[in-house]
Amino acid sequence: MRLAAEHAGNPLTAFPTTPAELWVEVGFGGGEHARAQAAANPSAGLVACEVYENGICSLLSALVPEGGEATAPVPENLLVWDDDARLLLRQIPPGTLSRLFLMFPDPWPKARHVKRRFVHPDNVALVARAMRPGGEWRIGTDDPTYQAWTAEVLAGQTLFTAPAPATERPEGWPPTRYEQKARKAGRSPLWWAATRTDQPVAE
Repeated sequence: MRLAAEHAGNPLTAFPTTPAELWVEVGFGGGEHARAQAAANPSAGLVACEVYENGICSLLSALVPEGGEATAPVPENLLVWDDDARLLLRQIPPGTLSRLFLMFPDPWPKARHVKRRFVHPDNVALVARAMRPGGEWRIGTDDPTYQAWTAEVLAGQTLFTAPAPATERPEGWPPTRYEQKARKAGRSPLWWAATRTDQPVAE
């Protein structure tokens, strides 16, 4: 279920059955959200991106219990990209993605680490290039700094329309353990649904 580098230029060809649409999740953590989305949306092909081995192991352990490697049914519409998601987005053909998920990313709170945030002015065009008009970029975060930053970045661009974030998790957005941890710690998550406009990306 690993997306091989040779398929990065056209991920739809990597699935056993060509999906009706392509989705990407950036940094899937323990994989709860990716597994739930794949199960609830069998016609969509989901590429779940994660560079940390612990997260990949958590996802695989949930899908394939110990001793069941030969018999456990692995979702045919779920693939794993174990490298930087930006590398994949640069190779995906323009206008391919219907949906991109960014659920509870590392906030990188220190000023010198701001460029590591996935929600960043430098990445907006990258996401927009890969996404079809009408496609949706979903962002969830409980970190106040990242919330303010996300609002600022989305307000300063024209490639996505971004209504005010929801204060309760919208229907069809599966919960994650990060959300549960945030609520136990007294933090209030926000959820953005930014829609790709038809404005072209400047080359």
